[in-house]
Amino acid sequence: MTQNGAHRLSGKVALVTGALRGIGLAVTERFLAEGAKVVLTDLKADDDPEVAPLLARLGANASYFQMNVAEEADWKRVEARVRANQGALHVLVNNAGVDAVCPVDQLEFAAWRRVMSINCDGVFLGIKTFTPLMTESGTAFRGGASIINVSSIMGIVGYIDTTAYNASKGAVRLLSKSAAIEFARKRIPIRVNSLHPGFVFTPLLDIGMQRYVDKGAAQKVDDLIAGLAEATPNGRVADASEIAAAAFFLASEDASYMTGAELVIDGGWTAQ
Repeated sequence: MTQNGAHRLSGKVALVTGALRGIGLAVTERFLAEGAKVVLTDLKADDDPEVAPLLARLGANASYFQMNVAEEADWKRVEARVRANQGALHVLVNNAGVDAVCPVDQLEFAAWRRVMSINCDGVFLGIKTFTPLMTESGTAFRGGASIINVSSIMGIVGYIDTTAYNASKGAVRLLSKSAAIEFARKRIPIRVNSLHPGFVFTPLLDIGMQRYVDKGAAQKVDDLIAGLAEATPNGRVADASEIAAAAFFLASEDASYMTGAELVIDGGWTAQ
């Protein structure tokens, strides 16, 4: 909540993929605090024991649908439910993602395809599926509806043993720009921007660092994360809430003139 207690996203409906943990959950919590209604999606079943307690904590403005972002049928099913239940969609956060830590010459094609299908295909399917509803909804607010695609600094610069992740996040960066220009030129009221976080305390970071530990690169995950913090100019790894703050900005009318932009939140990593 900002501006003397005003709810800056009041009246807006948002959908966040990969919303049960990490950046997706932090974005969900920030959007709810700002007055939005938020549809969470993730791989767990609607009746999974993890889901009900989370929804109870988040409150009445949160709902949950199971979805695999790499499956077009799932997107169509969720779009139908959002249209029927909420009647609009003003903000789409394509956040779901996976990585694959492996030298390029040892990377299995199946692992490459999995990363691309979730990180890149999932973003394309989200944009494609929700464009009609967001076009209808976008006229209600200054700047229109907002699509926020979570890329990474790895969509801007390379990193060791992450070719699939780099490629997928680079694709998200330019997919965002292309869709943004298409919508702007056609006067479709949807803005499209990409977020580029640096290293963030999330389960995905822990999993990725554990893979390096398993390969003998370090004795424990904390040592590797400390190394990332030291290599970052401001000396620390980000909290997911700091990425959520940037997503909130792009969702708000303060960003009404921003489209096709890449917003980097990396503690200075890519400025080196």
